[in-house]
Amino acid sequence: MAYSNDGRTVRSVENKLNLDHAKVKLARDTAGRIADRLHSWIGDYTTTTTERAAARLLGIDGVDKGGIPLANVLVDRLFEAGKLNRGLVPWLAGAVSALGESPQEIAGKVAEGQLDVSTVPEVPAEKWRETADLLADEAAAKIRATRQKREEKKKQASPPGKPLLYVIVATGNVYEDAVQAKAAAVQGADIVAVIRHTGQSLLDYVPYGPTAEGFGGTYATQENFRIVRKALDEAGEETGRYIQLVNYASGLCMPEISVMGAFERLDMMLNDAMYGILFRDINMKRTFIDQHFSRMINAYAGIIINTGEDNYLTTADAFEQGHTVLASQFINEQLALRSGLREEQIGLGHAFEIDPAREDGLLLEIAQAQLCRELFPRSPLKYMPPTKHVTGDIFRTYLVNGMFNLVSILTGQEIQLLGMLTEAIHTPFISDRYLSIANGKYIFNNARSLGDELFFKDNGRIRARAEKLLDDACSMLREIEKIGLEDAMEKGFFADIKRSSEGGKGSDGVIERHEQYYNPFMEIFMNNAEAGKGGLS
Repeated sequence: MAYSNDGRTVRSVENKLNLDHAKVKLARDTAGRIADRLHSWIGDYTTTTTERAAARLLGIDGVDKGGIPLANVLVDRLFEAGKLNRGLVPWLAGAVSALGESPQEIAGKVAEGQLDVSTVPEVPAEKWRETADLLADEAAAKIRATRQKREEKKKQASPPGKPLLYVIVATGNVYEDAVQAKAAAVQGADIVAVIRHTGQSLLDYVPYGPTAEGFGGTYATQENFRIVRKALDEAGEETGRYIQLVNYASGLCMPEISVMGAFERLDMMLNDAMYGILFRDINMKRTFIDQHFSRMINAYAGIIINTGEDNYLTTADAFEQGHTVLASQFINEQLALRSGLREEQIGLGHAFEIDPAREDGLLLEIAQAQLCRELFPRSPLKYMPPTKHVTGDIFRTYLVNGMFNLVSILTGQEIQLLGMLTEAIHTPFISDRYLSIANGKYIFNNARSLGDELFFKDNGRIRARAEKLLDDACSMLREIEKIGLEDAMEKGFFADIKRSSEGGKGSDGVIERHEQYYNPFMEIFMNNAEAGKGGLS
């Protein structure tokens, strides 16, 4: 894939690797059957956070006197009363119909102890369904309006260059994050991610309001999203560009954070199907159910997801286990498509993590990056920088990051998370970020058309490596199909990490659905996707 200077794609991805299309089809079809096996039971369950997401979509916000989110209060009361298996929406819509009050007012009364969820009068199904559908339509309209605002701002802005320059801020203080985010945008960043507070993925609630302290990052809250979004819009007005904002729809509150992102115009969400299981020991069933609904929300909101295959290579050897990245990408793609995401919204992850001491390591990195590009030509791949093998030697790290950037422009990557010369030392200073942006800009401009000029020889190391990776990924996918993804994760197929299919955090939040379960958002979001309107315009 080649890019013009204004970032527009000028021709499609070529088959430089001479891939066997039958093998590619085999891998994709096998991954599809693996995804279908999960979906054979996903629809039989809901979770507490899926129902809290529905509450947030219907306008419930804020906390009680003890600081507990009202969405949690309401869902917990319904769970305790044995009413959650039909979903939050039927009860809440019934309460709105019976009492004539808003969802927010009802949640407040429950929190104050003025209303018992077991004592709300029953109303006819046709009446509460009419109310539920009306409330859901209003919420969906709000998301569509936010999405439309994004599209209008993008049309007014200068087109971005490619690869998009993606940087992080991680101060722990949202107000300082906003300052640093604006500085990064002015320096040339196209995408800014606010790193999330360490351990937030294990909280079974979403903190409320702006936060000024956090370890390793800043809490993901709706107000924090709003603050940084405003700062990046201000930077966009100064520079004539549209700056994209990223956060994390993962962990025990995956769907709720997707709702917050949809309302506050986030542009990308880290939203992997397996990351929470592998790296946070979250219950498998909980994660697979939650990722489905969270991705439906992201699809409807026009948000690009980023998957987390790059993380596999921080715990497993990148040379020996490179094929596991491909296998996971195929599975993540198929699960995302089943949630209504278009290929253009599926930012599959991979990383430049082969030990730089390995002879011809650069050729091996080119092989994996080119292979990912050719296998997923419509997806905006997210390419992650070297971290596992970098040290406190800032000069060596800066050089390795330059090699990483060179591979990116050569292979047509689209989302480039820039490496920092102070990786493995401290949270980057503004000056460190500036140098990373300068490194990327220099190489992307200086080698703009390099990919057009170079081809890979038959029987060369690059093609041979790519062929082996694809063969090994096909073998791995066939094995996963035989035993099921849950068993494969128990056996440590990914990232050299083994997880119990029944264990992990959050299993108590999984609820088997009643036959009369109702969540109108699932139908709204999927109908929109099936009509061809669920992705990016």
